[in-house]
Amino acid sequence: MTVAREQLEADVLIVGAGPAGLACALHLANLIKTHNASGAKPELSAENIYVLEKGREVGAHQLSGAIMDPRGLADLVPDFEKTAPLDTPVTDDAAFFFTEKSAWRFPITPPPFKNRGNYVVSLSKLTKWLGGLVEASGVNLFTQFAGASLIFEGPGIAGVITDDKGMDKNGQPKDNFTAGYELRAKITVLAEGARGSLTKQLVSRLKLDNLNPQVYSIGVKELWEVQPGRVQPGFVAHTLGWPVPFEMYGGGWIYGMQNNRVSLGLVVGLEYHDSLFDPHEAFQKFKTHPFVRKMLEGGKLVRYGAKAIPAGGWYAMPRTFFDGGLIIGDSASFLDSQKLKGIHMAIKSGMLAAETILEALVKGDAAAGTLAAFPRKVEQSFIKKQLWSVRNFHQGFQHGMLAGLFNAGLQQVSGGRGLVDPIRVHAGHLALRQLNGRKPPAERFKGDGKLTFDRLTDVYHSGTRHDDDQPCHLHVLDMNICVDRCVREFGNPCQYYCPAAVYEMTEERGERKLKINFANCVHCKTCDIMDPYQIVDWVPPEGGGGPNYEGM
Repeated sequence: MTVAREQLEADVLIVGAGPAGLACALHLANLIKTHNASGAKPELSAENIYVLEKGREVGAHQLSGAIMDPRGLADLVPDFEKTAPLDTPVTDDAAFFFTEKSAWRFPITPPPFKNRGNYVVSLSKLTKWLGGLVEASGVNLFTQFAGASLIFEGPGIAGVITDDKGMDKNGQPKDNFTAGYELRAKITVLAEGARGSLTKQLVSRLKLDNLNPQVYSIGVKELWEVQPGRVQPGFVAHTLGWPVPFEMYGGGWIYGMQNNRVSLGLVVGLEYHDSLFDPHEAFQKFKTHPFVRKMLEGGKLVRYGAKAIPAGGWYAMPRTFFDGGLIIGDSASFLDSQKLKGIHMAIKSGMLAAETILEALVKGDAAAGTLAAFPRKVEQSFIKKQLWSVRNFHQGFQHGMLAGLFNAGLQQVSGGRGLVDPIRVHAGHLALRQLNGRKPPAERFKGDGKLTFDRLTDVYHSGTRHDDDQPCHLHVLDMNICVDRCVREFGNPCQYYCPAAVYEMTEERGERKLKINFANCVHCKTCDIMDPYQIVDWVPPEGGGGPNYEGM
């Protein structure tokens, strides 16, 4: 179907209203104001900056632990403590080793787990606050608009085409059909978060890969209201051990918040071997540990979410500049996989991108040679120093927890080097091993409905909402593999690694079929990452669809 599209033009188009995208927009607007006030030419306008956000509102799709190192925000908004929605400063930090029935507290908290000076925050609330500052600066911020495809032009890009709205599940226009816009820009900034669909297109087409492919973890999280006095605000604990098998990478967290709320979750590296492993089930078991159960009993589940986390670090960072654009934030691998912190680096990367963009706009040149100033600015900032010191951290765990801890110890005393530098890795899905005669479990985890929950109950608490009568945004390129080869070889792992009950194997008239419950999708991208045949392609649904991580 040929679609006539309205064309709009901007100086700068930023895809994604997370910490990186909003920091880029706000800092660029401030720089433009200073530039114009100085009388320098050409005169620029913040109104020519467009920000696209696929969520129903700013903050709806923002999920993180979240402990925030304030360095990035202090650079962006020097007086942030006066108005930013900071939940509580960290007052106590601890690390525990869990067995199934006991918890052993490390006598000295390891340096990566020390968080004094940081804040427990709701990333959803923080980005909503930043979004207000961005709009007040004159920038055009559009919610419920997803970037559907890039406009490739010459050796680079010239903007984005937004999603068509009002298509039915068969791909036919409904009465309310509205064609997406062709948004052209001198400079396009991709700030989509982990495994961004446009970034994935771009890196593949322009061959922007680094030494290592990007590898990921999945974080599964709940927010609880607990009985008074169970957890002190500002208490931060990280755990190793049970229920994560020792041949895998992973661990838990517990963060005390204001108003008797607790953020807790489990992170698992998406390079595990067991195709029947279920991260959501492992997280539910984590809550049954006596140490955690004591905190939560008598409490109430408030919110649920899941998110992929880029863990590859410096050696998995794609080339972040190209003709017509930049890649920033989680999309560019700006996350410390050892400390599981990236908010401050996302913000700083957005600011450095803004400074590069201003120089390019003044020069009237958005070619790669000009935008190459961005990675040079990154190398001169705290981002390079922090990422370089953990450049081999996650890779060191590819052979299990013991090998990883040994590597981490060596890296701690060698400035991040360890025995081998760089440690090379393969994409995580290649680690999955075939069943070799093992049988899938007869029953799936159901939970008790009070402390532990099945995936559909948790999805309800994510606030996820999609229109059922729209095209499925989870494109499976060869269904025949799913109903035959994948059954025999891997036992359909999509039924297990998806934390939202999206994928379901059914039988109709004696014929096996894959049912995709796309309306459950919480946009974690795990299916796109872990499918053993790489035939699942996650693309954005109609803008406004997805989770609502209010308060998380």
